[in-house]
This record gives sequence, C-alpha cells and structure tokens, in this order.
Amino acid sequence: MNMRQLKAFMAVAQTLSFAEASKKIFISQPALSLAIKNLEESVGGRLLIRTTRAVSLTAEGKTLYEKGRRLVDEWDAMEEEMRQLFRLERGMVSVAAMPSFAASQLPEVIALFRHKYPVINVQIHDVIAEETVEMVRSGKVELGVTFMPPGMADIDGFTKLARDEFVSVIPVGHPLSNRETVSWSELLESDFIALQRPSMVRMLVEKTLSDAGIELDVTFDSHQLATVGRMVSNGLGVSVVPALCVQQMEQLGAKVVPIHSPTVSCDLGVLTNQKDQLSVPAQAMFDVLMKFYSVNANSES
Repeated sequence: MNMRQLKAFMAVAQTLSFAEASKKIFISQPALSLAIKNLEESVGGRLLIRTTRAVSLTAEGKTLYEKGRRLVDEWDAMEEEMRQLFRLERGMVSVAAMPSFAASQLPEVIALFRHKYPVINVQIHDVIAEETVEMVRSGKVELGVTFMPPGMADIDGFTKLARDEFVSVIPVGHPLSNRETVSWSELLESDFIALQRPSMVRMLVEKTLSDAGIELDVTFDSHQLATVGRMVSNGLGVSVVPALCVQQMEQLGAKVVPIHSPTVSCDLGVLTNQKDQLSVPAQAMFDVLMKFYSVNANSES
C-alpha cells in the first residue's frame, strides 16, 4: 500500500463513484481502477463492491476508510508543513554568537532577518567564543559567529565577515583618554584588566604581545566584557577589547582609543559544520549576515 493508492481509494469511498473520484484527484478512470486493484492485492482482499449501477464499501473497506482519513489528513498536513518550511513560512534557526558580537551587531542583524522572514523564530545562544565553536561542532546550532578559531579540522566553513582590530579602553580623565592613538608600552603603565582564560580574546592579546616580546601583566580579570568595561569606567585600570565592543564600552562610560605597536586583530566570521547541509532558515540567516557586512563594507569604503 502506498499513499497514492490510499488517496485513490479514499476518493472513491467518499464519492461512491469512479467517475467523480477520478475528477476529484485528477487521474483517468483506468488509472484509478488500477490503483484500487493494486491496493486490494496489497491488503489481500476486496475493499469495494462495484456494480454497473453503484459502488459500495465492504466491511474491510469501511475499516480502511475510517483509518485512512486520519492517515491522509496527517500526510497532507505533513506535506503542507514541509512546503511552508521551504517557503520560509515557518521554522526556526539557532545561532551561537560570542558576547562581543551578540551585544553589538547581532540585534541589528536579527532585526533585518525578522523584517524579511517575520514568521521564522530565531534562537540565540550568547556564549563565549570557545563554546560557540563547540556548539557548531556538536550540531547544537547550525551557525556560529565568532573570531576564527585555531584548528578547524572538523569544521567546514569559516566564512569571513570582517576584520576586527582591537582597541584600548581607558577611563575618562586618564592621561591617555584624549589621545588619538596609544601604544602598548604606554597603556601597560596602568593596571590592566583582562578577560579570564580560556577567552579567545585573551589568547589573541597574549599571543600578539608575546610575538612582539611584550609581557602582559594582568591586575584584574573578569569573565564578561561588560564587567571589564564597568571596571575601566570606574577607574580601576585599562583594557583592550574587540572593536565590536566600542559602542558597549562607551555606553558603560569608558573612552575607546585605537592602539598600536603592536596591533591586535582577527577575522570575524560565520562557522558551519561540514557534516550537515544548512536548513533553509539557517541559509537565509547566513545570507542576511553576509549582506549586512557587505553593505556596511561598501558604505565605509
């Protein structure tokens, strides 16, 4: 038995007419008769009594009709649900994003996505960069937005969105707060506030300084960038954060100044897993992310 045969039987059972049933499901009467014949052979007995003047159901046909109605309704509902998924008329996309992105540009990206696809639910996981990578790797989310992670053997896609150049964060009134740029040697004369290990931001800063022969002496460390910004604004020290965090740091009351000698930078991008093809909603979110950064890059050039 297959769904085509069952639908043919249901049409005959509802109309009690082969002529009407063939019109109802848009097949010829010979094709309809063959479908019923094959169905009866499949189940092992007669389902319809057909005379020259009438069509009626056998007892077994009545049983199949009652059970078949539920099956056909569920099948039709499933078909419609799948069509809606492919038409982006329903569904959900899960995205993991590191805090510096989640607190800065992600809300604008989601707003653009929701404007274009208002019925697609978006689930956001605001997690550290390392956990973002792990959630993509394990299949918990389809998309992750983070800095390019070291060692990507089992992650297929890292698609670059932008290059982020880190900036210094300085208390208002600090001798360096009104400078156009500062050097690391100048910045490290003050107490330094860093993100706790194993933060990818911390690792990038430490590696860049180590390569330049500079030792990073950390006075305070914190798990959250917001806490770092608040500590700086309260005069407890200085820090360096991704440029993604400029607006957040300024809102917390700190000054942001470009830093050099050396510069710390890293590619920001979207991670996808090589084992799975993106769902239609995830591909739509990916496309919105790419367009968002493409538009921004063009407007800055």
